[in-house]
Amino acid sequence: MTVRHVGAPLAALLLALVAMPAHAAVTMTFWSRDFGSYFPHSFFQLRGTPVAGGAPVDASYGFTARSISPAILFGNVAGRIERPTLFYMQGSKVRFAVTLSDAQYAAILALVREWDATTGDSTYNLGKRNCVTFVREAARRAGLAQVDFPKLMKKPTSYLRAVAAANPTQVRVIEQDGRSFLAALPPLEAVVPVEVPVSTPGTMPGKKAEPASD
Repeated sequence: MTVRHVGAPLAALLLALVAMPAHAAVTMTFWSRDFGSYFPHSFFQLRGTPVAGGAPVDASYGFTARSISPAILFGNVAGRIERPTLFYMQGSKVRFAVTLSDAQYAAILALVREWDATTGDSTYNLGKRNCVTFVREAARRAGLAQVDFPKLMKKPTSYLRAVAAANPTQVRVIEQDGRSFLAALPPLEAVVPVEVPVSTPGTMPGKKAEPASD
């Protein structure tokens, strides 16, 4: 075969290689919501496809008390892992994103199971084991170098902004409202990697829904 004859197949091969997508990965976004109609809360979203392959995933997880009552002020209460509703996410804020390796992704799923009521320890404590504590451990397992800010463990937004500022080369700052962020995501036929209840975290009795604060 002459050089002229191999030119077209070679060109087609090169074009195919250029058109191939970059290596897939799961992206982890960190979210928060402050006082309004809901108790302050932080959670994360996992979206994408593991590098090793498999089904795409799209799921959000947070840790909260089973019910918001005065009991949370006095010690341990029952907690649980929840997946926030779409409405709740639309009213929350996306703070930053991290791209996970498959090992980090597996570690995050292990964390969800470790804190879930059916597979692990779901004890909630407002000062020592709350939603920010859960997100802090998720950030650690995601490979972020600086995640410890003891004075901010009851302040979801301030905590996540401090983490983003302390890890500038590891995170991609987003700071966008949830409704706009979710609307811009491309369609994805995804699975939920760990099944937990879908709920509205931290509903405060007697209040109507309000937009999230910054």
